[in-house]
This record gives sequence, structure tokens and C-alpha cells, in this order.
Amino acid sequence: MSELCWGTPETLQQLLCELVSWESRTHTEGERSFPFKLEKKLSSLEYFQKYPEQLSLHEADLGRHFVTAFYKHPEVRDTVVLISHFDTVAAEEYGDLEHLAYRPIELTRELQHRKSHLKEEARLDLESGNYLFGRGTMDMKMGLALHMALIEKASVEQWPINLLLLTVPDEEVNSAGMRCAVTELVSMRDHYNITYKLFLNSEPSFPQKPGDQKQYIYSGSMGKIMPAALFYGKETHVGEPLKGMTANYISSYLTQLMEWNSLFREEHLGESTPLPVSLQQKDLQLQYSVQTPYRAVALYNVFLLKRSASEVMDIFGKIANEAAKRCNDAYQKLCRQEQITPIGVVKVLRYGELLQYAENKFGSDFIVQLKNEVLKNDIWDEREKSLRMADKLMTRCKELSPSIVILFAPPYYPAVNSSNDMVIKDAIDVLKDTAKQLGIDVSQIHYFNGICDLSYVQYDDDGKGWTVFEQNTPIWGTAYSIPFQDMMELQAPVLNVGPFGKDAHQSTERLHTESAFVQTPVMLQRLIKSLI
Repeated sequence: MSELCWGTPETLQQLLCELVSWESRTHTEGERSFPFKLEKKLSSLEYFQKYPEQLSLHEADLGRHFVTAFYKHPEVRDTVVLISHFDTVAAEEYGDLEHLAYRPIELTRELQHRKSHLKEEARLDLESGNYLFGRGTMDMKMGLALHMALIEKASVEQWPINLLLLTVPDEEVNSAGMRCAVTELVSMRDHYNITYKLFLNSEPSFPQKPGDQKQYIYSGSMGKIMPAALFYGKETHVGEPLKGMTANYISSYLTQLMEWNSLFREEHLGESTPLPVSLQQKDLQLQYSVQTPYRAVALYNVFLLKRSASEVMDIFGKIANEAAKRCNDAYQKLCRQEQITPIGVVKVLRYGELLQYAENKFGSDFIVQLKNEVLKNDIWDEREKSLRMADKLMTRCKELSPSIVILFAPPYYPAVNSSNDMVIKDAIDVLKDTAKQLGIDVSQIHYFNGICDLSYVQYDDDGKGWTVFEQNTPIWGTAYSIPFQDMMELQAPVLNVGPFGKDAHQSTERLHTESAFVQTPVMLQRLIKSLI
């Protein structure tokens, strides 16, 4: 039997440090080059030298690729998909240690000389010698390393189950990699005549509170959606303020009602979503002027457990109408007080209604031209393009003002949960029993609260939910799309089992070495073998 490349804690740590050294911040050249390096690394395994066609790069977007590495046993159809992402967030917060952010051993050693700069919990963890610091160590290149070790061991020992390693770019921003990979998963299922038994992610286990050392396994993932609004008032000179209405004035009413609004809170299986907050609010004036700002936008973060996009839009619409009513009441009172004629009444429109109005007014060809103008602006991201498309329509339909145009901005992560699936219940029993034997405390959480790519491998909807999202997302089908139909074909349960770590996206991001290199590998192996 061949000797394993990544079969010991020492070789697994070496693999992780190599993966981390391949800097791969989202939207950088490092992210684009990472999958080519990974493909070369995996091609060194004897199995993929024998079956090179089962190791592939696939195009995602913007010159990025995702990787599939498929170990297939000749006599079985059951397949576990091992999901990870290889992009990381940026590392500017490391300051003068940024050059070490991707060299975990050197960074951890250097931090020993800077302990006084660390918050107490990070300092104690550093002094314990049980943690490895660095960008991507926890989130989530260790998960990828674990999957690489699993597929190597399975191929050498010829486990009677199929393992499909899938690692993608862009999870930290829009999950473009995973959204592209869904269609490939459906294609591979049909091509190889396999059955997906489990979608297994290995995002890290997060502490639930400061000082928490317990490890968690997650039988689902929380969803996220981004209701947004364009506020359109009437411009005027600052010296004649009552001849107009600022968009900022209108927006203040909606943001007051959206922030921490408990109507959006969901509860399921004893867990609940965080309350919504505003992620962005600004006017669209390009430079300072004594013309009052009459166009503004806002983004709001809403977490999901069971609700569809349609249900969220209904709630958002009710809140927007209440905001418009309060704004109109206050404005009418001001007009009576100042003895002036109102400029109008603030209305609420869904983006789909605005688009239909504009198409009736100008024709569909003109709308396509406007959208192309927005899409070719490379400076704007998907959120900005969505808001600017709504703005371009409203500037040509000013007769609809003053108004609040409500819409969705990317990204959208549907919630997913498999807690009641018997495969998952049995798997959790195996994992807890294994953890007990290893002397660690493991608990189940029903919804991973970090948002992850599992959102795109299982979807259940009668069509109305995603139709409302499509109708009210201005760049739908061009700069942003979700393969809802293919997602509905991927109905295997989901599970997240990863190593313990702390402070993801912070300069003190760190990985618990015993969990990563000793305990979690055993847990994952026992889990996979229990499915055979």
C-alpha cells in the first residue's frame, strides 16, 4: 500500500501552511492562480495519475476557476461531496506583519514577541502553544486540507464510497464559484450515474461566546438576503428648501423602521436569526453642490431560516409603506405649518413595477441599453450596479417621484437545514461518539451563522419565492444569477464539520492545532465510513 502524503499531523500541517502561502484574497491574481497550483498538487497523487480525467478545472467568472477531484469506486453510486472555498479576505489589518499573514509558523513565532499587543484571549491562546495564527488557517484552508487528506486516504485504501472534492473561489463576497459549480454537480451526477448522499462542508467551528472552547457541528446554514431601496425626492436650491424634498429625509424614515426590526426575526429548532441592520446608506450626488440631494440608496441585511425571498419582500413592502406614511404625515404637517403647497406624496414601488412602467414608456430596447451602460462600469460591484440601474430608470420616470423603490441587491443565500434527516441524525450520533472517545466536547447547532456555500446545494420552493427575487433584482440574469432549478435537483442532506478556530476575518485569526491535525481528521474519517 502506498505511503500517504498527508496521513500524519505533521504532513497535514505542512500541507495547510503550503495552501495558506498561496495567497488568494478574493478578486486578486492570487485567487485566480490558486486552483492551478492546487490541481498540480492533487495530480501528484497516484490515483489522479491513473485517472487524470477525474481531476478538473472549471471556469467560474472573471478568470477564476473551481476545482473538482473525484475518487470513484467502481462498484458504488453513493457519493459524498466535500465542499470548501479557497479565497480569503484581505489582510491589511495585520499592519506591519501583513507580509507574514500567509506564513503561519513565522507569524505565530513573531507574535510571541508582540504578546502585549494582543487582546487577552488571543494572548493566552498564543502562550498555550495550541494555536497556529494566519490568514486562511481557520477560514478555511484547513477545511480544504482535510478534504485533500480524506480523498487521498480513500483512494489508497479503496473505500467503497465515492468522494467528490469541490473547492471554489469567491465565497467571501458573492459565492460566484459555488453558484457556477451547482450546474457542474448536476452534470457530473448524470455523467457518472452517481447518487449524492451527503454535502459535507468543513467551515470552521466558531465559538458561541468569548472563552467558549466547545466544538460544534452544524446541520444547516443560515440564509441571508439584502433588501435595498432607492429614495427619490425632488431637487431644489439649498436656499429654497421647501421647493423640494431631499432623498435623505425620505430614507431616514425607512432606516429607522428597518434597523433591529423584530418582524424579520425567525425562530426554528430553538435558534433565531440576528436582527436586521443597515449595511449602507448614502446619497448619489457625485460631488458637493448647493443642489439638495434628491437620490439616495440604502442596503439592509436580513438573515433567514425558513422564509423565501417572496415573504421577505412582502414584509419589506409593508415596512416601506409604513415609512412612507410617516414621512408623508410629517411632511404634510410641515406644509400646513409653513403654508406651502406639497410637492407630492411619497409612494412605494417594487422594482418590478418600476421596470414595467419604464418599458411601457420607452420600450424594451431602451431598457436593455440602460442596463448595458450600468454593466460596463467595472468600478461598480453587483450591489452598486443594482442600485444604479434602479436610479437610471427613476431619472427617466421622474413623474413617479417622490417615491421609495424597493428591490433586492446581491448576494442571496437561501437558508438550508437537514436536522431532521435520518442520515444526518445518524451522522451526528457517530460524530458525538467519536468526539467523546477523543475527549472533546461537541454539540450540534442547527444553523451555521457564518453564511456558507451549502446554501446552494439544496433548495425547495414552489417557484414564487425565486420569481419574486428575479423580478426585483435589477441585474438578474446578467451580472448576477442563481441556478435555482439545478439547486432543486441536489436534494441530499447537508452537514458542516470543521476544525475549531477563533477570530475569523481578524488579525488574530487562529486555528486550534490539536483539533485541526488530530481530532477532526479522525471524526471525518469515521463519518465517511459510517455512510458506507
